[in-house]
Amino acid sequence: MELREILAISGQPGLYKYVAQSTRGVIVESLLDGRRMNASASSKVSALSDISMFTEGDDIALADVFKRIYAHTGGKHAISPKETPEHLKEAFAEVLPEYDRDRVHVSDIKKCFAWYNILVDAGFTEFKLPSEEAAAAEPEKE
Repeated sequence: MELREILAISGQPGLYKYVAQSTRGVIVESLLDGRRMNASASSKVSALSDISMFTEGDDIALADVFKRIYAHTGGKHAISPKETPEHLKEAFAEVLPEYDRDRVHVSDIKKCFAWYNILVDAGFTEFKLPSEEAAAAEPEKE
């Protein structure tokens, strides 16, 4: 399972794995309970590989944020997204000290930690972007 196959659907809790294309949208499977559903074509569906976080410099891909959280926690669960806003900001600053405090809201931080925990529960251990996966598949040239 690759990060580009994991989808966030506006208005729906959790994360979903892409299963197939349908005539009215896409068929997805919940990573939380394994249920399948149709995400209509009018739903805002985003692949996690296309999402990034604001920083004081260039934006950073969500996959890179997940890598930092994974390294910080040793592959275990991150802080609960139900913690107080102060605890969440503090924990996020430990992982990503350069995040833009004006444009990254507490709701974004909650979502980031919640998604990370869902992915860890689903057995995700590598957070690679499609370009990194393609580069890893190519043989090295001498």
